[in-house]
Amino acid sequence: MKIIASAQEMQEFSIASKQAGKTIAFVPTMGNLHEGHISLAKQAKETADIAVVSIYVNPAQFGPNEDFDTYPRTPDADIKKLQSLGIDIVFLPAKPELYPFGNEEYTQVICPRLDTMLCSISRPHFFTGVATVVTKLLNIVQPTKAIFGEKDFQQLLVIKRVCKELFMPVEIIGHPIVRESSGLAMSSRNNYLTDDEKCTAANLFKVLTQAKQDIEAKPAKLSDANYPSSLEEHARIALVEHGFKVDYFEILNAETLTKDINDSSRSLVIAAACYLNKTRLIDNVYIEL
Repeated sequence: MKIIASAQEMQEFSIASKQAGKTIAFVPTMGNLHEGHISLAKQAKETADIAVVSIYVNPAQFGPNEDFDTYPRTPDADIKKLQSLGIDIVFLPAKPELYPFGNEEYTQVICPRLDTMLCSISRPHFFTGVATVVTKLLNIVQPTKAIFGEKDFQQLLVIKRVCKELFMPVEIIGHPIVRESSGLAMSSRNNYLTDDEKCTAANLFKVLTQAKQDIEAKPAKLSDANYPSSLEEHARIALVEHGFKVDYFEILNAETLTKDINDSSRSLVIAAACYLNKTRLIDNVYIEL
């Protein structure tokens, strides 16, 4: 396994590899790798000649009062895990490599169509930061395909949209959510939770699952515009009763992230974000009717 810190060196390696007929699968991460990340890295290893994983905590996607300074950083442990998987390249850039002119006034990639809902309401800076850094990483690594977890469902759609609109020659692949035995979606921010809080946090997936089961049991009721709203309201009440502060709980068209749903809609996503004390958790379930 090779560790590359320079954007130029990474780009030159990728160009030479592709000229030699090699395919490249890329997994961008912010490190502190858990089993969710590991599953992405394994898929990269299985589906291309060369597997590249980046580790970079992106300052542009954190707000002024968010956890950039305290976000868990475990590069040595991460590298050992990736080495054990047989990952070919770890791209480990320093901040100046990705923001050579600083991260205050930098060229931005904005996706306004998908940046007005869900996480964007409470974190208006987030997706511009994500879209910008992912565009930078894809231009540097130049992969054949890039793999992202579906836990960040809105993020996945933003990245797909950006790549399509900017004609970036990369296949964006969504990977199913990896969960703990309790059902809690794996996340680096789960490290902020106590053992008792982790037990409570598992109720988020249970509430999502119940809403999914209600829809799957009676999909025809989606023709009543009030039905999804009533399910959302019951879910929010249940989450509050479990001790969460709800950011959002929405039943949406999975392709457009709009409320344009009815009994003929075939793909839905139920997306939720909430706080358990100071820890923000996101999760979703997908419905194919």
